[in-house]
Amino acid sequence: MDPAVVLVLCLSCLLLLFLWRQSSGRGKLPPGPTPLPIIGNMLRLNVKDIGKSFTNFSKAYGPVFTVYLGMKPAVVLHGYEVVKEAMIDHGEEFSGRGHFPFLFPILVGVVFSNGDRWKQIRRFTLMTLRNFGMGKRSVEERVQEEARCLVEELRKTEASPCDPTFILSCAPCNMICSIIFQNRFDYNDNHFLKLMEKLHVNVNILSSPWMQVRPWSFPPEKSVMLFSLRSPEFYVDQAVKSKEHQESLDVNNPRDFIDCFLIKMEQEKNNQLSEFTFEALVVTAFDLFGAGTETISTTLKYALLLLLKHPEVTAKVQEEIDCVIGRHRSPCMQDKSHMPYTDAVIHEVQRYLDLVPTDLPHAVTRDIKFRNYLIPKGTTILPFLTSVLHDSKEFSNPEQFDPGHFLDESGNFKKSDYFMPFSAGKRSCLGEGLARMELFLFLTSILQNFNLKSLVDPKDLDTTLVAKAFTSVPPFYQLCFIPV
Repeated sequence: MDPAVVLVLCLSCLLLLFLWRQSSGRGKLPPGPTPLPIIGNMLRLNVKDIGKSFTNFSKAYGPVFTVYLGMKPAVVLHGYEVVKEAMIDHGEEFSGRGHFPFLFPILVGVVFSNGDRWKQIRRFTLMTLRNFGMGKRSVEERVQEEARCLVEELRKTEASPCDPTFILSCAPCNMICSIIFQNRFDYNDNHFLKLMEKLHVNVNILSSPWMQVRPWSFPPEKSVMLFSLRSPEFYVDQAVKSKEHQESLDVNNPRDFIDCFLIKMEQEKNNQLSEFTFEALVVTAFDLFGAGTETISTTLKYALLLLLKHPEVTAKVQEEIDCVIGRHRSPCMQDKSHMPYTDAVIHEVQRYLDLVPTDLPHAVTRDIKFRNYLIPKGTTILPFLTSVLHDSKEFSNPEQFDPGHFLDESGNFKKSDYFMPFSAGKRSCLGEGLARMELFLFLTSILQNFNLKSLVDPKDLDTTLVAKAFTSVPPFYQLCFIPV
């Protein structure tokens, strides 16, 4: 027999065996496109915009379907109803964290952990971030201080054209430094600049096309670079700061997150099941940096671009700032309830940006029957948040930037259950409260002190995202900050 025929027959047998094993192993998983051996459904995915592929699959297979990103299945949730049903109505069962192969050799903190570690550390971190009496200054006071520093840095541009990316990244990064270490850094501090550089490297990798198809197919050379913040020098640096805190710790006057964690460690030292260890402190500090820096800076960057594109929106926000806050005091969170239009604008920026289109991968914590399908324990779940934030049933013009999506007929702020940029359920962003505070205080402080000037006609500004992979990335642009 011709060797080529033998090869074809062998490959065909392997393919049939693979398909049989997949079908027998899937049980009652939701339907989906037929996977190929090894690569799964990768050839059917649009790497530049996986969201379009998911939307097309949902039309063929319904709001719950299975895709193979490599050799393992992932169940995709498409649309508000099914995301709510899974993430909120069955929150406990869908509260697991999906597997990240490139994180296997790395210790996991509050973001990527599961089980008791996740529950204990998350509960503590939420409580600490919400405790506005931490130390002598509240978290709001720290954000206000950083907002003033941000304004001063923008003044140094002297109304010249500039790319705002770096300055807008410094502010939220400094906020995490202030919360974790008590002290902020000067924007030109060498240590701070190295930290910013590492964060930037990780963001570039996360926004690459490869991240569209998730870590199951991530190139090895990239996985080595990914999360480079978890390098030995970063751990050592955090450890030194924590050791310093131990030496000067006052249990009656915690200064920052590290102090609060060290106090908790002492309280739990006799608990054999406690997850509060020095190792957990260091990794959780990293998680707060990773989750709380680029998310805010990217949102602010895109907000300024959209405000340049829509000067009529900017004018209304500044009018509200003049009316409620004035020019002679700093914005505070009490102002927010009196500024419905500004609140609507910030919500619409987050909805329109769609920062994390497919959320961090979840996993089911036990075998569960969901919509007549049987999803085995440990199966990866991908909540497609784009399908919620851009749902035409809730938002009249989902593909258009329109603050009216969050305003009622009387101009009052209108909440929406479809607003899920922070995800939903038990795995929703634990820094949501801090993020909302930063976005409001940073943006209102900027618009209180500056007019925004575009270098081109606003009609010619392109607000199209240059990448929509693991995270969405705004395009490059420059603007002038004109002091008021």
